[in-house]
Amino acid sequence: MSDYLVELGANPTARHAMKKMGLPLSLPQKLSRSRDPWNERPLADLPILVHHSKRSQLAPHLGRFLGKRGADITVLGDEEKASPYEDLGEAFGRPVKLEATEGLSPYGLIFDATGIEEPSELKSVYEFLKPWIRPLRACGRILVISRPPESLKNPHAVAAARALDAFVRSVAREIGGKGATATRIVVDEGAEANLDAVVSFLLSNRSAYVSAQTLHVTSAVKPIEEAPYRKPLANKVALVTGAARGIGAAIATSLSREGAHVIVMDRPQEESGAGKLVRDIGGTLLLMDLTEDQASERLSGLLDEKFDGGIDIIVHNAGITRDKKLANTKPEMWDQVFDVNLLSLMRVNDALLPKVRENGRIVCTASVAGIAGNMGQTSYAATKAGLIGYVEALAPTLASRGITMNAVAPGFIETKMTAAMPMATREVARRLCDLVQGGLPEDVAEVVTFLASPGATGVTGKVLRVCGGNYVGA
Repeated sequence: MSDYLVELGANPTARHAMKKMGLPLSLPQKLSRSRDPWNERPLADLPILVHHSKRSQLAPHLGRFLGKRGADITVLGDEEKASPYEDLGEAFGRPVKLEATEGLSPYGLIFDATGIEEPSELKSVYEFLKPWIRPLRACGRILVISRPPESLKNPHAVAAARALDAFVRSVAREIGGKGATATRIVVDEGAEANLDAVVSFLLSNRSAYVSAQTLHVTSAVKPIEEAPYRKPLANKVALVTGAARGIGAAIATSLSREGAHVIVMDRPQEESGAGKLVRDIGGTLLLMDLTEDQASERLSGLLDEKFDGGIDIIVHNAGITRDKKLANTKPEMWDQVFDVNLLSLMRVNDALLPKVRENGRIVCTASVAGIAGNMGQTSYAATKAGLIGYVEALAPTLASRGITMNAVAPGFIETKMTAAMPMATREVARRLCDLVQGGLPEDVAEVVTFLASPGATGVTGKVLRVCGGNYVGA
């Protein structure tokens, strides 16, 4: 179902007329998305302004990443911090600038706060961003990078790092109307080599519905040297459960586009949609109810028979809702939601873990309901919260094999299920986020594909919300 306000907002005349009339309703900005395969230069010729705090440590790393991805870089502030960019700029044939061109409308703003030790030093991020908030392009990106507060020993430094969290979320609220996003990255000392894929993804238009979030980059999993950025999933085997339609179908399509051979798994009742998807992407069809007694054995047998007994990517996407207030929830409804959303997932995962190859990826679909709770969804929210806990607990045990495990938590996504909501409920849900609109299944698929990619080694045991900066549970 299309969002009328988003379509109206794509009309410059309509936006100008509403602004001129002083109407209180702000039209959402249609988000810039890409459905093309990944390429080596997702930031090609995009103007990105960078500022480093005086004791920051990321200039050599960011210079290399941004140069490699094709960005048009301007380093503002301390000229000493521009030195690594200048050297790398020559190597990539893209000389760095030290002054912003008059009338510049930047696409990206990056502030490196890794060296900040006092709350008073946060004024530098204010001074950097303030002049560029208005000229920031529609669907632009703001990134603020710091050390995780829990890694800092000085209480003053912890206060400054924690302040950045609310600061970035507040900035995201202010720029969401123009389709722009603000995100915070916290990077462990020693994990800088894992920043490339994270920075590249969050700056790209593939992160269109990710805003007001904090993403933690660690060195728990050893990085893959020269991880491919083009066709990153070539020769990988991926399983997607609940893949026949909606978010699952979008995930399967996205993984296939980046080179993976996808096992499309869904219930026998979904044979028509699943079969068409398999024909479209050239995958393998597996019709099976995840809750059946022999589910794990059948999956293991398929891997042994067709894929040399191994798998590279598992996406646990299957899930159901049986929305009722707790007083009206029947025991069989409670049991069904738990069996599909959590218990069967854990059984299958336990069976397949020995078959996950080195540097494998496991991604689970959670929900913002599992973070914030939701009226009438006690069973559903409980299973999604349980899933998040499962991911956080299991991920560290897989790190030694190079395997990452993460969860994505979608907010309001435009699907057949949300289209069936009462109109008033649907409209409120759409507008209850920074970007003032619902997301698309493709938005979730892009995040899953990023987490499934070889370069995403720095992210494990985490939950990444795909919610447009939803106000609920933020």
